[in-house]
Amino acid sequence: MKRVLVILIAVVVIGYIILSANYFRDSSYNRKCTGFEVEIKDSLKTQFVTALEIEALVKKHDLYPVGKSFKNINTLTIRDIILTNRLVESAKVFITSGGTVMATIKQREPVLRVISNSEGSFYVDKDRGIMPVASSFAVYVPVATGEIDEEFAKNELYDFAMFLNNNSDWDAWVEQIVVKNDNEVELIPRAGNFRIIMGSLEDYPTKLNKFARFVDGGLNILGWNRYSQINLKFENQVVCTLK
Repeated sequence: MKRVLVILIAVVVIGYIILSANYFRDSSYNRKCTGFEVEIKDSLKTQFVTALEIEALVKKHDLYPVGKSFKNINTLTIRDIILTNRLVESAKVFITSGGTVMATIKQREPVLRVISNSEGSFYVDKDRGIMPVASSFAVYVPVATGEIDEEFAKNELYDFAMFLNNNSDWDAWVEQIVVKNDNEVELIPRAGNFRIIMGSLEDYPTKLNKFARFVDGGLNILGWNRYSQINLKFENQVVCTLK
């Protein structure tokens, strides 16, 4: 008898839980969204995307959730629309306990700015992806100009830009990377009125170390305005062109 009573109580409790869950689920589904909040996680670092732009994008596709019942709100669809913005790296969209829809967004992180004679202006991001330039915001990264295609930008130039980003002394030295035909590279330094001829970017650490030695043993002694070009293309040599 005692066992039967325990079973009956268990059935009643389970039934109550199921009914309560269904009631609250139906109640939640019928609630209306009271707000749409956008949080740009890395906005202190870069400002490619604003909350107003994300809100406008969601409204444009008739997905703005405010005033709609939660049963008619698809957070995955809202997320997918936000990800169509090519400046967004990732997005999460969820319903809060307070009755609002929250979108948290991470922006893409550029490591190189490219101004190509043939393909226009764009960034290369930390994952080697091509991302557009935002007219409202610019970020301080190495700048490459000239005869540059996307493939060269995503590979050899990306590697060189990451080397500069990870070596603050060289990053401070190099003002601009100029790419000529056949991917021959010249550097415009921040100090000195001359160009550094790299040739190809093959073995660039060795070439830059050779230049550093030449600065110590040459430019610092002979003067910084003596040459128009300093050529590092040749093995074990630094070939200079007088002004």
